[in-house]
Amino acid sequence: MLQQNSLIKAADLLSKSSFTVAFTGAGISVESGIPPFRGPGGIWNQYDPKVLDLNYFHLHPQESWIVIKEIFYDFFQNIEPNPAHKTLALWESQNSVNVVITQNIDHLHQKAGSQNVIDFHGNAHRLVCLSCHWKTEDFQSLLKNLPPLCPKCGEILKPDFVFFGENIPQLAYQNAFEAAQKAEVFIIIGTSGEVSPANQIPVIAKQNGAVIIEINNDKSLYTNNLTDIYLSGKASEILLALQHIINENNKNHYHA
Repeated sequence: MLQQNSLIKAADLLSKSSFTVAFTGAGISVESGIPPFRGPGGIWNQYDPKVLDLNYFHLHPQESWIVIKEIFYDFFQNIEPNPAHKTLALWESQNSVNVVITQNIDHLHQKAGSQNVIDFHGNAHRLVCLSCHWKTEDFQSLLKNLPPLCPKCGEILKPDFVFFGENIPQLAYQNAFEAAQKAEVFIIIGTSGEVSPANQIPVIAKQNGAVIIEINNDKSLYTNNLTDIYLSGKASEILLALQHIINENNKNHYHA
């Protein structure tokens, strides 16, 4: 019953908010079949994370690319958005969510139909040339030979997401923190709050007066310090429950 009251309260806040930001992490994509990087069953239990270290990549591009292709291209290729991604896309189309800031690089928000997405850690759906900065989303044929080479200048291409030892893209950083400052309601979904500097984004939202709604299976570093409403469960189940309440409220409002 306690959770139901929290759901009703959260749905009410979402309906009334004039600027809502969703902030997503690995937990939203787990239901699509993407394992988290850390923790039990995480990707780094099977692979050595050094393949995503920028210095190692420069020194051993082929070794890095063999693993990168296996994880991010052979495997991610067939992954589809789940109801949580789709609900956020629906809310954006109804102006109920203004921005999605994601720490994920899996492109699933865009695949689900969200348009105003800030890829804080970049996006595996693009390759970038380290030399001339040429970018492409049409790269399947380029992955036939590893490492893939830039058709413009012949240098090595890299996935356009943030490697260890690499800075957050400046525009994504700026846009994310600006959106957080404007947020009236800020929804944390599927992130533990351990990765810096992304973990500071909800802090900025809170400092600027946002109400923090958190949706996580387990309590995070935010739950006791920052969160106003904690909703425990899978992202898709909670978001669909919120959508149901919002629909019911709209129906009753319409009849009244």
